[in-house]
Amino acid sequence: MNRQIAAHFSGRFDNRTCIITGGASGSGKAVAKRIIEEGGRVVLWDKSSDSLAVAQQESGAEFTIAVDVSDPEAVSQAARQSFEALGKIDLLVCSAGITGATSSVVEFPIDNWQRVIDINLNGVFYCCRAVAPYMVENGYGRIVNLSSVAGKEGNPNASAYSASKAGVIALTKSLGKELATSGVLVNVVTPAVFRSPLNEQVPQSHIDFMISKIPMNRLGEIDEVTAMICWLLSEECSFSTGATFDISGGRTTY
Repeated sequence: MNRQIAAHFSGRFDNRTCIITGGASGSGKAVAKRIIEEGGRVVLWDKSSDSLAVAQQESGAEFTIAVDVSDPEAVSQAARQSFEALGKIDLLVCSAGITGATSSVVEFPIDNWQRVIDINLNGVFYCCRAVAPYMVENGYGRIVNLSSVAGKEGNPNASAYSASKAGVIALTKSLGKELATSGVLVNVVTPAVFRSPLNEQVPQSHIDFMISKIPMNRLGEIDEVTAMICWLLSEECSFSTGATFDISGGRTTY
């Protein structure tokens, strides 16, 4: 499908540096490639060293760091390493996440619930907490957190994922207000289901259910999500912070 949104803006990220969590695949890797093509420098964070090596080659990222975002000390150390490697940190994209079990609330495995919250919500908190001070000190920054329409509406049989993504929305609103006069803007994107490796973690019946809720009756494309994220990371985004940006094919109603 030919899309004008795939057009690139030459030099939009000149002299900008970026950390991307979950950068080894999906939207994280796509955003990295776009930023680099538009003049920026990127360090990829992901738990999988093998996947990072492939993503670095495919995206052109200068550096990679294997880090579990659910480990606060590891995140703090990775933030320091990234700052030392890049010289500054201008941009942060928190896209690391897992779907968790497909199960009713009353049967949901407790250990799985805790793991989803640890990665999807606590991980975003740890990353923002560790990276934001570098931006504030420099007087400039853009943070984009990846949530989901599930965080607004709650998907059945996906309670941990939905709850974690709702938490990301609230966290973003709080941090955006706290940093509103610092030069650091913090926003959250809430996509409906789109083509992503995350889809491999859930049954096709669950994906079909989510597509049935989308008026456009299709999956979103990585390039569409990437375009929105990159605008929020750019200087063009200058008067939006603590805000929620939907990209849902018409599903989102508020």
